[in-house]
Amino acid sequence: MSDEVASAAPPQHRGQRDLTVGPIGPTLLAFALPTLGSNILQSLNGSINTIWVGRFLGEDALAATSNANIIMFLMFGMVFGFGMAATILVGQSWGRHDHDGAKRAFGSAIGLVLIGSALTAVLGYVFAPQILTALATPGRAYDEALTYLRVIFLGLPASMLLVLMFMGLRGIGDSLTPLWFMGVSVVLDAGLNPILIAGVGPTPELGIAGSALATLIANVVACGALVLYIRWRDLPLRLAGREIGYIVPDRALVGTILAKGLPIGAQMLVISGAGLAMVGLVNRNGVDVTAAYGITQQLWTYVQMPAMAIGAAVSAMAAQNIGARRWDRVSAITRSGILFNVVITGSVIAVALIFDRPLLMLFVPESSAVLPIAQHINVIATWGFVLFGATMVLFGTVRANGAVWGPLAILFLSMFPVRLGIAVLLRPMLGVDALWWSFPAGSATTVTLAALYYAHGGWRRGALVVPRGHECEERSHADIEPAGTVKPAG
Repeated sequence: MSDEVASAAPPQHRGQRDLTVGPIGPTLLAFALPTLGSNILQSLNGSINTIWVGRFLGEDALAATSNANIIMFLMFGMVFGFGMAATILVGQSWGRHDHDGAKRAFGSAIGLVLIGSALTAVLGYVFAPQILTALATPGRAYDEALTYLRVIFLGLPASMLLVLMFMGLRGIGDSLTPLWFMGVSVVLDAGLNPILIAGVGPTPELGIAGSALATLIANVVACGALVLYIRWRDLPLRLAGREIGYIVPDRALVGTILAKGLPIGAQMLVISGAGLAMVGLVNRNGVDVTAAYGITQQLWTYVQMPAMAIGAAVSAMAAQNIGARRWDRVSAITRSGILFNVVITGSVIAVALIFDRPLLMLFVPESSAVLPIAQHINVIATWGFVLFGATMVLFGTVRANGAVWGPLAILFLSMFPVRLGIAVLLRPMLGVDALWWSFPAGSATTVTLAALYYAHGGWRRGALVVPRGHECEERSHADIEPAGTVKPAG
C-alpha cells in the first residue's frame, strides 16, 4: 500500500465516526446505539407482523410463520458470511485510509451476495415443500407455511442487499444511515401487513400471503431508496464511474471473501441447523407448544438485541483499529463491550422475566393455552442470553481480524453435542423441559470456549489487506504494528 493511501485523511460525512480515536467506552456506546435502534425497529417489525398474523389468522398461522422464519434464517446464513467478510475488509481498509480498497471489497461483496441470494431464492421456492416436510411442520400449519415461505423467498435478494449495504456503512463508521432506512422498511412492512392480510379497501384479502408480500414490498422499496440516497449524498461507499465495475467480483477478492465468508456463513448455518433441529423436536409436542416457542422467540429477539448491537459495534471498531495499527485499543474495546453487555442485556432480561405475562399477551389472548407454556419457557431459558452477549463480543473481536475457524468449531461443539445432546438425552428425565434447559447449557459452553480462544488462540496473527491488482495477503503483526513492538494486552 502506498504512503499516499496510508496517510490520506478519511472524508467525514454526517453520522460517520472515526472509530480509531477518542475515548473507547463512549465511542463504542455512541456507535452501538444506532445499531441497537435498527435492531429494535427490525424486531418490532417482526413482532408487529406476528401480532397481525396471530390476531387475524390464529395460532395455526403463528406456527406456520415460526417454522418459515427459522428456515429463512438458515437461507440468510448461506449468503450472510460474504457480507460479514466484506465488512471486515471494508473496516480494516477504512482504518488504514485505503478508501479505494474499501470500495472494491464492498463492490465484490454486492456481486457475490446478489448471485448467492438469487440462487438461494430460486432453490428455496422450488424445494419449499420438501423443506417443510423435513422439518415435520404440523399438518394444520403446513399449507400456510408453504405459502408464506415461498413469497418470503422471492424477496430474499432485496433483503440481503439491504443488509449488506447496512453492514458496509457500519464498516466505515456510519451507523445512523442504516437506522433511518430500517425505519423506512419497518413503517412500510408494519403498515401494509393488516391491509394485505385482511383486504382493506380495494386490496384483495390475501391472508398469510399478504404478510409475506408486505415484507417483500418494504424491503424492495427501502433497498432502492438507500441506493438512491447513497448516490445523492455521495456517501463514501458510493460506486461511480469505473467503480461500478467493482460489482463484478475481482478474483483475488473473491478468494479472500470466500475463504473468510464461507466459515462465517457456516457459523450461521450451524446456528440455523441447530434451530431447525430444535423446531423439529418442539413440533413433535403439538401446535400449542410450537406456537408457545414461536412467541417466546419473539421475546428473545428483543432480549438479544443489545448483545447483537454491541457485538457488531465491537467488530466494526476493532476492524478499524486493527487496520489503523492501533492494537493498544483492541483489548480495551473488547472489555468495554463485555461490560456494556452485562449491564444492558442483564437489564433487558430482568424486564423480560418480571413482565413476561403482559409481554407475551401481545401475541396471544390471555385465555390461550399457549400463554402458560411460553411463560415457563421464558423462566427456564431467557437468563442465558447474558452469556450469549459476552460470546458475541468475543467473536466480534476475533472476526475483526479475519479469524473465523475458531468460532465455527466452538459453535458446532456448543450447538450439537451440547445443546441438542441435552435436549435429547435428558428428555426421559426432564420431559419437554430438557428442550428449554439446553439453551442456557449451550450458551455457557459457548462463552467458556470463546473466552479460552480469545485468551490463547492465534487470532491475532495476520491482518487482511485488500489487493491492489494482485491478491489479498495476510501480513504479520511485525509488519502492521508500529515498529512491530505493540502487543495486544488480551
